[in-house]
Amino acid sequence: MSESYLEIERHKAAMFRTDLSRPVRLAIEWEILNKDTTFFDYGCGHGGDVQRVKNLGYTSAGWDPYYYADMPCIAADIVNLGYVLNVIENLEERRQALISAWKLTGKVLIVSAQVLINAPSKTQIAYGDGIVTRRNTFQKYYEQEELKKYIDDTLNVDAVPVALGIYFVFRDEAEKESYRAIRFFSSTATPKVRLLTQRFEDYQEMLEPLMVFYTKRGRLPVKGELENGQLLLSEFGSFRRAFAVVLQATDEEEWDAIAYRRSLDIQVYLALTHFEQRPRFYQLAPEMRQDIKAFFGSYDDACEVADQKLFSLGQPGVVKNACDKSKIGKRTRGALYIHVAALQALNPLLRIYEGCASRSIGRVDGATLIKFYTDEMRISYLFYPDFDTEAHPPLNASISIDLQTRKVTHRDYSRRANPPILHRKETFVTSDYPLREEFAQLTQQEEKFGLFENKSEIGTLNGWTNCLEEHGVEIKGHSVWRVKE
Repeated sequence: MSESYLEIERHKAAMFRTDLSRPVRLAIEWEILNKDTTFFDYGCGHGGDVQRVKNLGYTSAGWDPYYYADMPCIAADIVNLGYVLNVIENLEERRQALISAWKLTGKVLIVSAQVLINAPSKTQIAYGDGIVTRRNTFQKYYEQEELKKYIDDTLNVDAVPVALGIYFVFRDEAEKESYRAIRFFSSTATPKVRLLTQRFEDYQEMLEPLMVFYTKRGRLPVKGELENGQLLLSEFGSFRRAFAVVLQATDEEEWDAIAYRRSLDIQVYLALTHFEQRPRFYQLAPEMRQDIKAFFGSYDDACEVADQKLFSLGQPGVVKNACDKSKIGKRTRGALYIHVAALQALNPLLRIYEGCASRSIGRVDGATLIKFYTDEMRISYLFYPDFDTEAHPPLNASISIDLQTRKVTHRDYSRRANPPILHRKETFVTSDYPLREEFAQLTQQEEKFGLFENKSEIGTLNGWTNCLEEHGVEIKGHSVWRVKE
């Protein structure tokens, strides 16, 4: 990976400390909002996001009918309509607020609202960090699909789900498809130099942009795609000859693996466009069109390959078979569990299957594990916020989606005195996960002490605590210690 999962999580944690609202934070994480774009918060309340975005060095402004009524409504690249639709009781006023925010939008409109999801303890509960009116008089809750339909019908657009209750609405079709596609890009590190040849050393600085490009796209650039492309062409005559120098100094198999993963990424993306109005070839970003030509020859061929994988998921036993054969994740009688960081390394069939869930609800922010059910069409996202730091972290919450009905169910375990806990954490992650070896060493110690002998009794916090007491041991960090008497 070009950036380890833990480094990414630390970056997210730093962003959390800015107290940005979730929709705006996601826009920054996905690089929709950056220092090259302007930001306007339509219905900004007390202006917290406006100031926090400004503190990050971005151009930021806002308007609110109660608190900043005298401020002008100005056009911006990125406009945020954050938890505003919930609090407008008048139907026409609500519609006009959405239309007005869209009129101000140059590139992307962020729309968020509280959504209702199922919960075992209640009929439905609200999900999201919405607001209430200052008079505490009205709150409109949407279903996830209902919110998308409302946005699409009002603005005549195709809103893209980012997370529960959060949608991005793009002005440019190619930018929308690029965003959809990049969510399925595999994170890959540039292969290391293994043999420093004289010719590579002479041109290393010139060749590095080419190596970065290939790492990202899995192919050689065409003319005009690389900033120093003309310089390379003048020196080597073609990008292929330039890359031949790179191959002399690196492992060719690693580059082949990058290209293969990239072709799978495109298949996953195209398979999931089948559910919406699939974009025409000219509506794709230029770099995506070149990717498809390089890997598949034609758009029709690429779509055919992707659709074959998608349609195969409807056949009995295909998902179960893919889970049974998966070299990644922990397999149980009725499910396969994987860490979210391992999703891109899965069999493309399972990636497409998971995409069938995330295409409706977007990214499940904060989830740690993904559970693929093998006996029903369901996927669950499990939240273990202390996965890396606690040896046996408790389950905090889960969000499940029924792939047939698209109903979303939430379960809260945070207040349970005896929540489920995890064992053998190394089984959920890939071999290159930064803490995998530490997890594995703990499991080896626990096996040595015979702590897994009664598997049916140690799956909860109380059961595990009793087991440790019976064996006279305790867990410190990721190590087992004898209790001193």
